[in-house]
Amino acid sequence: MKKPLASLKNMSYERRKGLYGYGFIAVWFIGALMFLLFPIFESFYYSLFNVTPETGYMNIQPILNKAGDTDYFNNYVYAFTVDPNFRQLLVESLENIALKLPVIVVFSLFVAIVINQKFKGRTFARAIFFMPVIIATGPVYAIITGDINTSGNSSAEQFSTMFEADMVDQLLEFVGIYGFGTRFTEIITTITSDILNLVWNCGIQIIIFLSALQAIPSSAKEVGQIEGATGWEFFWKVTLPYVSPMILVNIVYTAIDSFTDPTNGVMERILDVQSEWKYGLASAMSWSYFGIVLAALAIIFGVMKHFVWYENE
Repeated sequence: MKKPLASLKNMSYERRKGLYGYGFIAVWFIGALMFLLFPIFESFYYSLFNVTPETGYMNIQPILNKAGDTDYFNNYVYAFTVDPNFRQLLVESLENIALKLPVIVVFSLFVAIVINQKFKGRTFARAIFFMPVIIATGPVYAIITGDINTSGNSSAEQFSTMFEADMVDQLLEFVGIYGFGTRFTEIITTITSDILNLVWNCGIQIIIFLSALQAIPSSAKEVGQIEGATGWEFFWKVTLPYVSPMILVNIVYTAIDSFTDPTNGVMERILDVQSEWKYGLASAMSWSYFGIVLAALAIIFGVMKHFVWYENE
């Protein structure tokens, strides 16, 4: 009988490398099964029952309807029809994301085009826009945004006002249209009132656009110069088609990032319900929100894929 080590030595080089690869994947697979897949299915199971934590275990009780039968979707119905905040927060979150998503993508593309040019201090400018990616979840961001409860600093709110701007409101008031339409004013204010958040949410998108801009072949630029194309024409005829796949990527990324932002009203509501030990209802809200996010991403992808240009076309 051959020993395992002897059998391993007799294997081909490709076979041994394959086994090494499966070994590394097995570690990740076990971790994903224990800390990702199992909790996902467990949360869906919780959403079908009334779940409250007890000492050492979860107390799972079925929810009965008027006929005395188990109502597995009672938590889902309750979230949309009885809960006073969930549905309203869901609508507000969808509206805010629909407003901010195009602004973030357009602003990221604009900044990427600017810092892709050759000028003095370009490296420093790129570092400034990449800095939020490094400290986005740290205490520095909490202090800047005035989150006193998180930072514990009483001067955080005063410091955060440095990054707030109401110049748009003043401009609208100056030209005499401030308050002309309450909803119009709210939309403009929502998009432009907090410059910091706009810049803070554009770090990854700028990097993606920057890599797409640097991937534009030099031959395309030379053809544009030979044909005498202006910068405006070059942008619409060359730059935009080449970066259009990354526009789709950034739209999907920005949507997911906005939907899962801890400051999102829906996310805060789910955490509040969970803190009340209503695990079943919180799970139902989470799965409902997850389904809505998937539907929104499917719509975004289905619409935007028709505007994506591929080089082999």
